[in-house]
Amino acid sequence: METKKLKSVRIGAATLNQTPLDLEGNTLRILGAIGNARAAGVQVLVLPELSLSGYGCEDAFFRPDLATRVLEILTTRIVPASKSLVCAVGLPVAIEGDLYNAVAVVADGRILGINAKRRLPRDGVHYEPRWFRPWADGRSIDLEVDGATIPFGDLVYDVNGVRIALEICEEAWGAVPAAAAAAGFADIILNPSASHFSLGKYAMRENLVANNSRSYGVYYAYSNLVGLEAGRIIYDGGAMIACDGKITGRGRRFSFADGDLVASDANLDVVRSSKMRKRSYADSNNGPGSLRIIKASVDLSGQSLDPLSPLSQVLHPLSHQEVMIAEEEFLRASALGLFDYLRKSKTRGFALSLSGGCDSAVCAVLVAQMRHLALAELGEDEFLRRSGLDDAAMPEILLCAWQGTSQSGSKTHEAARGIAAATASGFVELNVQPAVDFYVGEAGRIAGRKLDWQHDDLALQNIQARARAPMIWLLANMEGRLLITTANRSEAAVGYTTMDGDAAGGLAPLAGIDKAFLLRWASWAAKNCTIGMGAVPALNAVLQQPPTAELRPAAAQQTDEGDLMPYSVMTLIEGCRVRDKLGVPETVATVVNAFSGHSRSEIEVWVTRFDRMWRMTQWKRERLAPSFHLDDFSVDPKTFCRFPIFSGEG
Repeated sequence: METKKLKSVRIGAATLNQTPLDLEGNTLRILGAIGNARAAGVQVLVLPELSLSGYGCEDAFFRPDLATRVLEILTTRIVPASKSLVCAVGLPVAIEGDLYNAVAVVADGRILGINAKRRLPRDGVHYEPRWFRPWADGRSIDLEVDGATIPFGDLVYDVNGVRIALEICEEAWGAVPAAAAAAGFADIILNPSASHFSLGKYAMRENLVANNSRSYGVYYAYSNLVGLEAGRIIYDGGAMIACDGKITGRGRRFSFADGDLVASDANLDVVRSSKMRKRSYADSNNGPGSLRIIKASVDLSGQSLDPLSPLSQVLHPLSHQEVMIAEEEFLRASALGLFDYLRKSKTRGFALSLSGGCDSAVCAVLVAQMRHLALAELGEDEFLRRSGLDDAAMPEILLCAWQGTSQSGSKTHEAARGIAAATASGFVELNVQPAVDFYVGEAGRIAGRKLDWQHDDLALQNIQARARAPMIWLLANMEGRLLITTANRSEAAVGYTTMDGDAAGGLAPLAGIDKAFLLRWASWAAKNCTIGMGAVPALNAVLQQPPTAELRPAAAQQTDEGDLMPYSVMTLIEGCRVRDKLGVPETVATVVNAFSGHSRSEIEVWVTRFDRMWRMTQWKRERLAPSFHLDDFSVDPKTFCRFPIFSGEG
């Protein structure tokens, strides 16, 4: 008997917090998302890109057995769970020595087809062409999978009269989106994505989804990863569904849970009527053209189209997503990154050398905010289960050490105490000057002279920073803690950090953001933050002092901007030279126009200084601890900006 054609359908889009190569964990989370969708009456579900293997497998994608194991899991565990719904799930698929970023469309216990990604990103943090081959538009073949013939390639689907096309992440972002060829055919477009977080990107993403739904005349369902999937890139979730240019369902962003589901009811007559009204006389895109249509009759009778029930933490009203300013986005992204790094690395908390300066204070506040935000969402039991910590009190999730030398000031000392108290962190105070004196004395004995600031300035500065590293490493190792290093992007760009000193650590959570933003964020966090633990007035004591390394004698009045240049100027120079690849004359002209209070000659000196320090310090960037990608660009050579260790001028 022919299955009745549907005129309305409930669409679901899910986010998942996956881990590369964690095939069992990834499978269980996918099955959980399918179960939640079925409980919510969802009939068409889209899951994130490469969610079965993990998106960030990198060169592990080259392991021949990975694609084989993933396909086996798809056929033996995911497909049987697809009873009474249609589900799109991402996975790598190997064909005759080539690997493809693919999405399997499964329904009612069988694979209807597998779509291959046609547009592969290679900019910024993306490196897909290293592992995958792009698929040709309009091409399809047949695969043999466990004795069954499965269509593969550029496919569209007709399931009980519901017409579905796919657009995989990057395919939606081009000047001509990949689903344009199927726009005249489709009622629904599913977009399985792995779209990383950066400040301000969500607004662009929401506009993209809304605009594509309008221009295609479809219901558009977008899914995404959430969490710190592989250790550097944060995904903010934010699944959404749109129709006719309007968002009809928004999911949570920055969730600490395993995943999230948003659902929306789709009246197919609405989009079909819209197509007829809006199609122009000259529009020849009135059908699937040469695209291969996979027709299927699927038993969806087990699903209900009653009004959406308010399932706890599963379905969200349209008003769920609030507009976030950059400061809140930075806080929520960093908190999620810290939480996932803690639990996925299986460490027992964090350790931090707390100097009383801005960067270390921000790190301490972010850890405390992470604890408050995660506890508020998950509750104590789930927080402990997911984080692996021992008890609900967690008195010292962060251990801070102030390590003074003869150059350390009383104001920074008191500021460090205040931050530790405000963040409920463990706090120890140490005097490392005897260690500094020992090293300096031994170096003088070897050199046959006494070291002094006139001849040994850099060496005397660096030994103070390096003398602090052994003790904080020891304290971290004793309790299985992860040592945080405090380098920001501005310092990383010019190498204004001491290797094996203040750069020591296993995670650099601030290395993806510039110092000018961090100073603004600290001011906001001190006075205007209303989420998590709220405002932290103790930051005011930090902000009252100019940023300084405190490595020269007090009489030198050392400041970071005095050693370098104004941070706001450095941020613009960095953007011009590193992100935009502008030449020196163009960079100077840009900075002159932006900072009329500084002379052209002064700016030329700063641009030259930035270039010289950038070229000399690539080796330092190669050695920095892993960092979070937070802004629209970074200087991380692993994920964004590759640069030779040796280079000439220009």
